[in-house]
Amino acid sequence: MSMAAALERTAPLYQRVKSVIPPIEWPVFADDIDAILKLKQQRNAVILAHNYQTPEIFHCVADIVGDSLALAREAMTVDADVIVLAGVHFMAETAKMLNPAKTVLIPDLEAGCSLAASITAADVRLMRQKHPGVPVVTYVNSSAAVKAESDICCTSANAKRVVESLGVPEVIMLPDEYLAQNVAAKTRVKIIAWAGHCEVHERFTPSEVRALREDYPGVIILAHPECPPDVVAEADFTGSTSDMSNYVGREKPARVVLLTECSMADNVSINHPSVTFVKLCNLCPHMKRITLPKIRRSLETMTHEVTIPSDLAFAARRSVERMLAVV
Repeated sequence: MSMAAALERTAPLYQRVKSVIPPIEWPVFADDIDAILKLKQQRNAVILAHNYQTPEIFHCVADIVGDSLALAREAMTVDADVIVLAGVHFMAETAKMLNPAKTVLIPDLEAGCSLAASITAADVRLMRQKHPGVPVVTYVNSSAAVKAESDICCTSANAKRVVESLGVPEVIMLPDEYLAQNVAAKTRVKIIAWAGHCEVHERFTPSEVRALREDYPGVIILAHPECPPDVVAEADFTGSTSDMSNYVGREKPARVVLLTECSMADNVSINHPSVTFVKLCNLCPHMKRITLPKIRRSLETMTHEVTIPSDLAFAARRSVERMLAVV
């Protein structure tokens, strides 16, 4: 009886996602979605979900969705006691440092990031020693400890603006090498890069892009700036996940490819049924650790709480707030 009731209560939500979730799969999600919606009210909680979350999370239980920049901004204004971060660990850390009085939960502690894991605070200090006086611009896809050692943060959406806002001829840009190279191609500021990569975006190749154009004449190809520069050179447009979504909404291409994480295309396609999405994508194993059952358990048990030492949080928050002041 409870499953039937859950199916009835969540039926309007299924209408949002029916284009990407087959009817036979919905009963697997309905009970957890129904329970999560109730738990959010009981806990005075909100769920922040990154664009790479699966549609049943992104469209059915999330209160705030977006890319890293959007989540960082919105985390500062949420009116709730509890924030559940449906994303990876560095995002939960960012939400906590911007909301020190709130309880921030991440449903799976193992939801990490290959890019964030590519650099440590000690590495940043060594880079400063090697390049004295050069400011450090750090991508938000990094740990709180790395942010704390930085001068200012950036996202893929605002990296060029942040770099140029410093008014200096040279910056250190960490940790994504390809993002740094793609920004360097658009600015006169000399950029010293770190050799970190995103395991989702580094796997795309120029030959894949050329094959897409042969197989789908007229297809529009959008690439994330964490892709290698030779892939970006083959694309029609390069931008953050929010930039990609906005492009689709603005230009309404007949056929499009998003060179990024697989769930991104599913989530955007729901809002643009007239656009055909060609699927060439790579899964993020870390994002996929976040599931409806884990979100439900997180709210039921109030785990796993994200904490940051106050001195570290202060320094890291300063770098993020400097970024937010630029955009």
